[in-house]
Amino acid sequence: MLDTTNYFKKKLKTEQQIGMWVGLANGYCAEIAANAGFDWLLIDGEHAPNDVRSILEQLQAIAPYPSQAVVRPVTGDVHLIKQLLDIGAQTLLIPMIETAEQAELMVKATRYPPEGIRGVGAALARASRWNNLPNYLDTADEEICVLVQIESKKGLENIDAILAVDGIDGVFIGPADLSAALGYRGHPGHPDVQKIIVDSIAKIRQAGKAAGILSADEALARTYLELGTAFVAVGVDTSLLMKSMTQLLGKFKRLEQPTAQGPSVY
Repeated sequence: MLDTTNYFKKKLKTEQQIGMWVGLANGYCAEIAANAGFDWLLIDGEHAPNDVRSILEQLQAIAPYPSQAVVRPVTGDVHLIKQLLDIGAQTLLIPMIETAEQAELMVKATRYPPEGIRGVGAALARASRWNNLPNYLDTADEEICVLVQIESKKGLENIDAILAVDGIDGVFIGPADLSAALGYRGHPGHPDVQKIIVDSIAKIRQAGKAAGILSADEALARTYLELGTAFVAVGVDTSLLMKSMTQLLGKFKRLEQPTAQGPSVY
C-alpha cells in the first residue's frame, strides 16, 4: 500500500530538518535537489514562475525520494489551496499571514467538512490516488501540515494570536520581507532585525509550534539551529546555480563584482 505519511510533519517536534528553496520551476531540477538528500524542499509558487501543473510535476519528481515537499502558494487563496492539496501537496507554507482570522481560514481550507471547507473531489485527485486509497477522506486531515509565514509589522503585532490558532503546525519567519518592513530592506542580518527574529523564534517555540526560517548565510543558519529552529532552509537553487556559473566564468574572464551587503537570505 502507498505510504501517505507526512514525514515532514511527523518530524517537526522530534528533529531539526534542513531544507532547500526550489525556484527553478522544473521537475528535473527538483529531482536533482531531492537526490542531493535535503530533508525538505520548498516548491515556491510565490516568487518562482510556477503554476499548478508545474508544481504537480515537481511533486511527482520528488515523491520517490526521502526529501519532503513543502509548497508555497502565491497567496493564501482557498481555491488555490484546494487544487494544491488535490494534486498531492501535504505541507503548505502560506505567505504573508497577518491575523489570527487569516490563519484560521488557512486551517479550514485544508480540512474536509465538517471541520473545514476543503472541497470534496477525491475521485479527481492525485492525493487520493483517484479514490484508490482506502479511507482517504477520513485520514487526509491528520497528514496535512499548515505552516504560516510572518513577514510584516502587522504579523509581528499579532503573532501571539496567530500562535494560538489550533491547526497551525509551524510559523516561518520571512527575513527578506520582514527586514524591508522594518526599514532595513536588503539587510536581514542587521542587529535590529536579528533581535526580532531571535525573539520571535523563542516565542514560537514557547507556544509549542515549530519555528522555521530561510538563510543562505551559514553563520546565521547555524545560529537559528542552535536556537532550536525546527526547519531551516539553507540555500536557494537559483542562487546556487548563479553563483556557481559566475565563479566558473570568473576563472576565465574578469567580472565586475557586485557590491557586498550584509548577510543574505538567498
